[in-house]
Amino acid sequence: MNEDGPATSAPAKPHDAVSPEPAASGASKPPAKKPRKPSAKAAAAALEARIGYKFSNPSLLATAVTHVSALKGARTRADSYQRLEFLGDHVLGLVVSDMLYRAFPRGDEGELSKRLADLVRKETCADVATELGLDESVKLGAVGQGAGARLRKSVLGDVCEAVIGAIYLDGGYPAASAFVERLWSERMRKPARALRDPKTILQEWAQGRGLPTPAYREVERTGPHHDPRFRVAVELPGLDVAEGVGSSKRLAEKAAASAMLKRESVPGYDG
Repeated sequence: MNEDGPATSAPAKPHDAVSPEPAASGASKPPAKKPRKPSAKAAAAALEARIGYKFSNPSLLATAVTHVSALKGARTRADSYQRLEFLGDHVLGLVVSDMLYRAFPRGDEGELSKRLADLVRKETCADVATELGLDESVKLGAVGQGAGARLRKSVLGDVCEAVIGAIYLDGGYPAASAFVERLWSERMRKPARALRDPKTILQEWAQGRGLPTPAYREVERTGPHHDPRFRVAVELPGLDVAEGVGSSKRLAEKAAASAMLKRESVPGYDG
C-alpha cells in the first residue's frame, strides 16, 4: 500500500485583478467648455441698460442694430437700420437745434447752424455709438464682417441715429429728447473744433488770393458696393494737387480740402 497520500495539485491562484494604468502625467485635459453666449433677450436687456431706455417694443431696437448684410430670406433693406436712421437723423437735428437755441440765446443763425452741423455729423454720432457699446451690438452678416463694417464710423453713426429713431417711435419725442440731451449736452458746451467745413474754408481762402473755386475730381473708387472707398483730388491753379479718402464722395472731398489747407498752413485752420 502506498503510504504516500494521493498526489494533490497546488491550489490554483486566483487571476490577478487588472489594475488601471496610471494616467500619464502629460495627458491632456478635456477642453474647457466655452462660455455660453448670452441669450438674445439678455443681450437686448444689456443693450437697453447701456442706452438708458427700456423698449415697450423690443423689435424696434433689434431693427436699429441690424446691418443690411445680416438680412436673409425674404427680408428687405427696410428690415435693417436704414429707415430708422432716416427718422433718427431728423429727430436728432430737431432736438439739438432746440438745445442750441436755449443754450446760446445770443447766437445768430450762422453760428447756431455751424454748431448744429458739428454736433450731428456722422463722426459725433459714431463717438456716441462707441460710448454706448453699440459697436459690439451691431448684427452683421458674413459680408459685413469681411468688409470690416463694424469699424466704419459711417455705419456706427447711422446705427446711433437709428437707435434715436427707434426710441422716438417707442416712447415719443420726450423719450428721444431725454436720450439726446443726456448724451449731447456736454458735447454741445465744449469749444467746437473747426466748426466750418474745410471745403468752405478752402474756397474762401482761394477767393481771397484771387483764385477760382477749387475743383474736385474722383480719382478712384474701391471696395464692394455696400462699403465703397473714394479717393478724390482737389485742384487749384499754381498749387500741387491734394487728395483725400472717405466712405463717400462728400467725405473724400472734405478730406482732400483739409489736406490742402494743412499743407498750405492756412491761418485759422487746425483741423
